Amino acid sequence: MSKRAVLEVIALDVEDAVAAQAGGADRLELVTDMAADGLTPSAETVAAIRAAVDIDLRVMLRLADGFAAGDVERLVGVAGRMREAGATEFVLGFLDADGDVDLAAVERVAGALEGCRWTFHRAIDRAADRDALRKQLADFPGLDTYLTAGSAGGVDDGLGVLLAEARRRGEPGYEQQLLVGGGLRLEHVPGLLDAGIDGFHIGGAARPAGWDGPVSAEAVGEWRRVLGAERRLGD
Repeated sequence: MSKRAVLEVIALDVEDAVAAQAGGADRLELVTDMAADGLTPSAETVAAIRAAVDIDLRVMLRLADGFAAGDVERLVGVAGRMREAGATEFVLGFLDADGDVDLAAVERVAGALEGCRWTFHRAIDRAADRDALRKQLADFPGLDTYLTAGSAGGVDDGLGVLLAEARRRGEPGYEQQLLVGGGLRLEHVPGLLDAGIDGFHIGGAARPAGWDGPVSAEAVGEWRRVLGAERRLGD
């Protein structure tokens, strides 16, 4: 029996979103300002993308470069505006100055989502203790995914961590889906799939012309074909 892996693609605008869906993406991550590694897009962009495609989308809740929460009440207000624009899934993650999860900020923002599903993003790759972070967040409502490369340096450096965490799936703190992204290349896919990892996140890999160019449906389609061919439920 087969079940295809989840392919999530970063989208900056409607053109990206339409191309990603045409190529076979299952979900979009909506951001702006990739020079700052992805910040919250405008509510107008979210509404326009929601109207243009019918696949799932997750909206980034991040107001400035880095992983400090900043103005938490502002984040809560932004989350409300995103929901009014049609968003029902989100991406967030906050660390304190010591590299520990900022529980107060996560609790406040996740609480404002009222059960919406969300991803803890690559802040985990900068955490002082990622195992402790996972266990502290184990029972957070709505948290169903960790976006991670296994290392701040990317998948090449973090592959061993990813494989080890995949083996712990189902343990307390490890029930959430691993969504692998950050320097991810097609050559990584077979080994990750063999380890049971079933979530993949691409940004630059979907853009042959780089971040100054749009998402390519053909590039996304290549990833879709590889993931669709390789994923075998129960292997």
